[in-house]
Amino acid sequence: MSDTAVNAPAPSNAQRNLTAFGTIVRREVARILRIWGQTLVPPAITMTLYFLIFGGLIGSQIRDMGGVSYMEFIVPGLVMMSVIQNSYGNISSSFFGAKFGRHVEELLVSPMPNWVILWGYVAGAVLRGLMVGAIVLLIAMCFTKVAVPHPLVTLTTVLLGATIFSLAGFVNAVYAKKFDDVAIVPTFILTPLTYLGGVFYSVKLLPPWAETLTHANPIFYMVNAFRYGLLGSSDVPLWVAYSLMLGFVAALAALGLWLLKRGVGLRS
Repeated sequence: MSDTAVNAPAPSNAQRNLTAFGTIVRREVARILRIWGQTLVPPAITMTLYFLIFGGLIGSQIRDMGGVSYMEFIVPGLVMMSVIQNSYGNISSSFFGAKFGRHVEELLVSPMPNWVILWGYVAGAVLRGLMVGAIVLLIAMCFTKVAVPHPLVTLTTVLLGATIFSLAGFVNAVYAKKFDDVAIVPTFILTPLTYLGGVFYSVKLLPPWAETLTHANPIFYMVNAFRYGLLGSSDVPLWVAYSLMLGFVAALAALGLWLLKRGVGLRS
C-alpha cells in the first residue's frame, strides 16, 4: 500500500453528507427515468387531454378569463397541478416502497443524518415534479403562446410548491401501513383541493361564501403565484402566497425530521 493511500485524509462530515445526499438523489432520478413510461408519459397524455377539452373545446366558448384567453389562463394551473401531483406521488410511493422493503432501516442505522435522508428523497421528488412541469409547459406551447414576464416568481413558486407536496408525500408514506394508504390522500384530499384551487376559473367568479372557502385552500395561493409569474396577474397578493408557502415548508420539514428521529412507522 502506498504512502499516499495511507496518509490520505479522511473525508469530513460535510463531504460524507454530500455524498450520501447525492447517492439518494441519483437513485431517485434513476428510478424516475427507468420507469419513464409510468412517471413521465401519463401526465403528458393527461394534460394534453385537458388542453384539448378544456382549453380547445370549452375554452373556445369562453370569451376570456382575467383579461386573457381561457387557454392562456389555464396553462399556469395545469402546470402547477402536474407538478404538485407528481412531486407528491413520487416520494409517497418511493419512500413507502423503501419502508415496505426494509431499506429505510439501513438508512436509519447508518451515520447518515436524518436531514440528509429527508432532503435526498425530497430533492428526487422535486426533480420529477420539475420534469413533468417542463413537459406540460412544452405541450402548452403547442396550443397557445407562453410568456414568462416574471421568471424569478415562476421558478421560486414551482420549487416551493413541489417542495411542499414532496414533504407532504413523505409524511403520508411514513404513516402509511399498506399501499392503499398511499392512494387515499391524493384521491380524497389532494385532487379535490387542486380542482378547487382556481386552476380552471378565477375566484372572482364565485359567490362570496365560495370565495371565502377558496381562500382557505393552500393550493389556491400556489396556483395564483405561479399564474402571476406566467401572466402577470393574480387573485391574491404575492407576499401572502410566499408567506404561506414558506410556512408550509418549515412546518412540514420539521414534522418530517421529527418523524425520522422518533422512527414513527419506520422501526419494527
